[in-house]
Amino acid sequence: MNSKSSDFNASMESFIEFMRSQNSRWNKIPERYYDMYNVKRGLRNSDGTGVLAGMTTIGEVHGYVLDEGNKMPVEGKLRYRGIDIEDIVSSCRSEKRSGFEEVAFLLLFGFLPSRSLLEHFEMNLADFRTLPPEFTEDMILKAPSKNIMNKLARSVLALYSYDDNPDDISLPNLLRQSLMLIARFPMLIAHSYACKRHYYDNQSLILHNPVREYNTAQNFLHLIRPDNRFTPLEAEILDLTLMLQAEHGGGNNSAFAVHVLSSTGTDTYSAIAAAVGSLKGPKHGGANDKMRSQMDEIKNNVKNWNDKDEIYEYLKKIMLKEAGDGKGLIYGMGHAVYTVSDPRAVILKERAQKLADVMGYADEFNLYSSVEELAPIVFNDVKGFEKPMCANVDFYSGFVYQMLHIPQELFTPIFAMARIVGWCSHRIEEITTGKRIIRPAYKSAVKRLEYIPIDERFEPSPEDIENTDINEGINVKGKKLNKSK
Repeated sequence: MNSKSSDFNASMESFIEFMRSQNSRWNKIPERYYDMYNVKRGLRNSDGTGVLAGMTTIGEVHGYVLDEGNKMPVEGKLRYRGIDIEDIVSSCRSEKRSGFEEVAFLLLFGFLPSRSLLEHFEMNLADFRTLPPEFTEDMILKAPSKNIMNKLARSVLALYSYDDNPDDISLPNLLRQSLMLIARFPMLIAHSYACKRHYYDNQSLILHNPVREYNTAQNFLHLIRPDNRFTPLEAEILDLTLMLQAEHGGGNNSAFAVHVLSSTGTDTYSAIAAAVGSLKGPKHGGANDKMRSQMDEIKNNVKNWNDKDEIYEYLKKIMLKEAGDGKGLIYGMGHAVYTVSDPRAVILKERAQKLADVMGYADEFNLYSSVEELAPIVFNDVKGFEKPMCANVDFYSGFVYQMLHIPQELFTPIFAMARIVGWCSHRIEEITTGKRIIRPAYKSAVKRLEYIPIDERFEPSPEDIENTDINEGINVKGKKLNKSK
């Protein structure tokens, strides 16, 4: 590198750092403005309940009741089209059959299918599972990504180009696109994972085709395993997790993203790609990945997994930002709606315990149970106030995937593989009944300022930036600055 290039890079780094200091200052809105204008931050009321922004018939998430204006915790319930998920899971288990495809039919069409309807639905999914010719070579292998969710979003957008009628938002076309995406998500994820392993982990590139006779869970295990092998128990457990994560009401972040984009009249692929981006975030679907990493840290730093006092102290360090990722969060604990319990976590915990006994993870399961028990106590002790807190579905899902020998980078993509059903259902509902573009209000936090000619401006000093209120502005006529021209 020559001296001019070196000087240029140094100058650019200095300029970028200067702009960063200004940008962080001018984009941080003082807390007092939110109170002054009663802003519903995160579309939440002051008591933590969600702002009512829409209606849905698809999923119901119930975790509290309002008694004379007070939020009262209750046992959590999750219902798909009005039917309790616990009843769906119990029925499928007693009849010894998979349930994800039945859940997909229920959410998309609004009623439980007969045996013949379900078989026909499964045949339609089988017809759509294969990706378009050369898609894997052109759209996945030629642009590998370290993050499978990133590759999934790109692949979803790419499918637009392979659709002969991508912009048609009539109900028949929406259903066709929905079936295609539900069927193809396992292939998109599995091939993206194979690509990542090959280009970033120096592993052999092994790609499999789907098996027509397999259901979604079986096909996914078949696709990601180099030897194609899986056990009936593994397929059963994965099918359960897909059932539990298929839908969670219209207010969750990724479903709401689908509602927002669909309200504009945009195409299915753009709306679903946005939902994938939403789910990737560590405050949403990416929490299961964060949870798994945090549990690995706890296992490595707590010497005696049976010592609850030692576990308590380490959780306290995490809350105080002395351990963990420095954010003071115990991942997998707490939920925006559920208070006493998350029904998905309750169901998954029961299956996780049985799987742990079979797979030799009993001690680790007991550690998870202790963290679940102690985390609310630690939160209350550190924060100084009581708040109902339960384990959410992310708490045990990562542990289950670990016991199934599913790599950690697939945790969130599996969530997407299930939730694509809910996203498609909400898109259809928004287009069918929404009718209006979603457009909430934002209040400007700056006063109206006069434009300053360029020769009358000065470069603000750090003191200027620090001492100027966001509502005042830099380089305003009549304002005295440290003139570091």
